[in-house]
Amino acid sequence: MISPLLLVANLAWWRLPFYWHLPVLIVVISLVYSGTRFDEWSYIWREAVRWGLRLLAFLFVILVVLYVLASAI
Repeated sequence: MISPLLLVANLAWWRLPFYWHLPVLIVVISLVYSGTRFDEWSYIWREAVRWGLRLLAFLFVILVVLYVLASAI
């Protein structure tokens, strides 16, 4: 008899690529960082959007650099 836990572990949706969690992580990290700097929600949201965009730009630059390096080899 197969364990129900083993059946759940073998489902295709269970093994999602970890890159799918990246947008959630960017939002959470931006909000936490902004919440530690400001007390009012309007400032928190504004800084979270700014910081999230900076983080996305930084990750995009890293992606481009790694792609160029991988293509050159």
